Amino acid sequence: QVQLVESGGGLVQAGGSLRLSCVVSGSIFSFSRLGWYRQAPGKQRELVAIITTGGSTNYADSVKGRFTISRDNAKPTVYLQMSSLKPEDAAVYYCNIRRYYDRDMRGSYSDYWGQGTQVTVSS
Repeated sequence: QVQLVESGGGLVQAGGSLRLSCVVSGSIFSFSRLGWYRQAPGKQRELVAIITTGGSTNYADSVKGRFTISRDNAKPTVYLQMSSLKPEDAAVYYCNIRRYYDRDMRGSYSDYWGQGTQVTVSS
């Protein structure tokens, strides 16, 4: 059983910063990645950033240079530092852990989600 609990959302002015946190509890999988997704009203959920167990990261083009994903394996917690926020960044942000069933992390997988945290950016 895996639980993901996000925190850190809120209201911020355009140009401001927020840091989201996601505490992971329960089973920690050997072949997995952690990530942040977001979903704005009327839009599909989209990938924001991911980080592997080895620390490799990947970002959506829309957030590159502004957002930073990091993880603390000791806690374990994944963070999303968001800077230079824009109104279009407003969304519900979801923490995700994707568990792969193969060492190469290319095959089948299961996704686990947090409950989401709202980020609102005023212009």
